[in-house]
Amino acid sequence: MRPNGPSCLVDAIRSLRISQTPPARLSIIPSTPILSRKIQCPQNVRLFSATASMAGTWLEPSLDRKKKMMKGRPRVPTGGSTKGTTVVWGDYGLRMTDHHRRISAPQLRIAEETIKQRLRGQKYRLYKRVCCNVGVFISGNEMRMGKGKGNFDHWAARVAVNQIVLELRGMIHEQVVRDAFRLAGNKLPGQWQFVKKGAPPVVGITKLDGITLEDLKRPRRKVAGELLKPVPEASTSETQRTPLDLP
Repeated sequence: MRPNGPSCLVDAIRSLRISQTPPARLSIIPSTPILSRKIQCPQNVRLFSATASMAGTWLEPSLDRKKKMMKGRPRVPTGGSTKGTTVVWGDYGLRMTDHHRRISAPQLRIAEETIKQRLRGQKYRLYKRVCCNVGVFISGNEMRMGKGKGNFDHWAARVAVNQIVLELRGMIHEQVVRDAFRLAGNKLPGQWQFVKKGAPPVVGITKLDGITLEDLKRPRRKVAGELLKPVPEASTSETQRTPLDLP
């Protein structure tokens, strides 16, 4: 015989019991939030990756070579700026003194290799104060005018006059560093000067050695009265001169 539907439903409802809720477990995590420590990560580096960063180097940046760039000119500090004319990170520096120009990346690479070869085995650190971020585009020889700017040739850096290009710091004698920078300057275009940390800054071609920037901005300089001398009066009597062609 089949069981009655309503009786089976009643038995199923009676079998249901409301179970007591278990006691809440003690949470290990405290209620007050913990301040997360800030981890300083280097820029332009992907974490958990074995590949090199794509930021580029000081000789070849991560810029598009197909994008044309204007030739431009190096900056001229007309407002009295001394930026880049003093040694900041190292103890010795190499400064260009003659004229502003554009230095190519191969020339800077040869200068760096020359310093490393001269200071082989020494403990030092070399700092680069310039970056080759200007693309140079050159057309072939005997090409007619027009037809575009040309193809990419090399990277270059605009260097202003009296700007520090390389700096060095380490446990090395000064004469050894002088010789290394002398060899590097022979590989680079222009005239170069060896400077030490603490050397006076330069505004244009004028060193601020005993001269302040306010003195240079004045249109006229004050001269003490003791240094002024009266102009001698011209004599009224004219001496007769004999011609040279006469005997």
